[in-house]
Amino acid sequence: MDEQPKSIWKKSWRGTGTSLLFVLLLGLGALIVVAVIGKMCGMGFEAVPLVGACFGIGLLVWALFRLVRWLCCWRNIRRTLFGLACLATLIALFYAEENWRGKRAWDNFRREWEAKGEKFEFKAFIPPPVPDDQNFAMTPIIASCYEMYFDKNGHEAKPRNTNVVDRFSILSWRDISYEHQRAKVAESTGWPVAEKMDLKAWQAFFRSPPPTNTILTNSFPVAHQPQEAADDVLLALSKYDSVIEEIRQASQLPSSRFPLTYDSTDAFSIWLPHLAALKTSVRAIRLRSVAELQKNQTELAAKDVSLGLYLANAVRTETFLISQQVRLSMLEIALQPIWEGLAEHRWSEPQLMAMDEKLATLDILAEAQKAQKAEIFFSGEEANFLRRHRDYANQFAQMGVRYPGDVKFQFTIYRYMPGGWFYQSALKNGRTLMEYLPAVNHDAMTISPALIRRADAAANNAVSFFDPLDSLKKMFNAEFLFMGNFLKKIAAGQSSVNLARVAIALERYRLAHGEFPETLGALEPQFIAQLPHDVIGGGPLKYRRDANGAFTLYSIGWNERDDGGVIVFKKGSTADLDVTQGDWVWRYPQK
Repeated sequence: MDEQPKSIWKKSWRGTGTSLLFVLLLGLGALIVVAVIGKMCGMGFEAVPLVGACFGIGLLVWALFRLVRWLCCWRNIRRTLFGLACLATLIALFYAEENWRGKRAWDNFRREWEAKGEKFEFKAFIPPPVPDDQNFAMTPIIASCYEMYFDKNGHEAKPRNTNVVDRFSILSWRDISYEHQRAKVAESTGWPVAEKMDLKAWQAFFRSPPPTNTILTNSFPVAHQPQEAADDVLLALSKYDSVIEEIRQASQLPSSRFPLTYDSTDAFSIWLPHLAALKTSVRAIRLRSVAELQKNQTELAAKDVSLGLYLANAVRTETFLISQQVRLSMLEIALQPIWEGLAEHRWSEPQLMAMDEKLATLDILAEAQKAQKAEIFFSGEEANFLRRHRDYANQFAQMGVRYPGDVKFQFTIYRYMPGGWFYQSALKNGRTLMEYLPAVNHDAMTISPALIRRADAAANNAVSFFDPLDSLKKMFNAEFLFMGNFLKKIAAGQSSVNLARVAIALERYRLAHGEFPETLGALEPQFIAQLPHDVIGGGPLKYRRDANGAFTLYSIGWNERDDGGVIVFKKGSTADLDVTQGDWVWRYPQK
């Protein structure tokens, strides 16, 4: 037997490893030579990629040659097939185990939820049916805002019914056809910053001609010569008189339930076209009632205020976060003419009593709790929908949405990952949402910002950028990521209603005694049956009578600190209120 050389340098270099090393060294040497020559010739490194590509192709050919030689051995083929079979079995077992584990965890969560007396099924969150002859949403004028998308039975229109004319969305973008002119009317914050509506700006808007280079026309009636701002506004809005009267007749019905597409397989894709229609109509009625107040037409203004409050409450039974958020926005809009009439002492005792009666029926916290619980269910429904419909790339492509390459790669992962991971995501979302439930105490009529901040922190900690399900959650912009912000708006909305009711009672006291009281305790029970407390903390609302005979009324606000009735604007702004700082104040402009 030949004696093997002890030194590695004296050994014969043979085999696969030697061949691969030789190819690598040869390619590296070629790259170095090309780079040096190119540098000497002033060519830079432009040739390096070409040499690298050639080297890569050569390496690939070499690898394929070695693979073919290896596969020509029957023993290697058997080993490969056995290994692939084992790998497929392990993958199948992994998917089966993850699917079972995820579904089991979600079912346990459902049983835990139902053990607390809660209903965990879709129909539990659908508003109960209402007879058509008692349903505001079924009247012809109101139905016109949604029948393009679905009929009165909630069946989606495919294709869209473009023959339907929306008569309900008054003063909407359809009416304001020359959009750049609309910018002349800045959307003010209004009563939360003690600011009246600018009727002169609206007067200028209505009287502005459309641009000469378009075929658009101003469809609003205008006088030949400018009048008082309120007169010109009322004249322009007179085009809606018959429509508003028809809406007012519809508002005499006791109930409102829109026939939404609740049978949709995707809970988050239910059409809600009525929300924009309601909001634009409330804005138009606010403008009209403020103009009527300026003309001292208080009876007409009071009727419009009542209609605005009705419209703002028309989606009360809907348990979607977006429905409740739009409702809060409409309520703030509807409070503007109430505030302006109080500031000018225009309202009579009967009118004030009627307004307080309507405001007293608003239980914003109750609807907020229903929406919170519904969101736990809807997040589970959405995860289940995404589990069954995984062709996200094509779905978004059909909607004209384009995503970068890394997102498309994530789509590929979501398409092939175990279905149980979607259940795990739904469970994680549900647990996170439950952290917010204690923040709303309907029995005490309070909301705790501290508990919401704690829940926000827990939600942020629960989200990992390396978790594909959390990326999926963010990608689809799920509503549960904004629960803390939603509850902040709920607190501000309930506080606004409470402040308005106390302000009405104060005005009733002034009408009876000629001045505002020293303390709020003087209002009970003659001018208000029971004083509402501060929704933040549960203490009494803050009140002081000012030296000029007016008053300052406020809640301690989101920072849970009495700042003496000071409001704070967002940094760099003199119009946008920062509701997270300062107090939530009801006061009137200085005269």
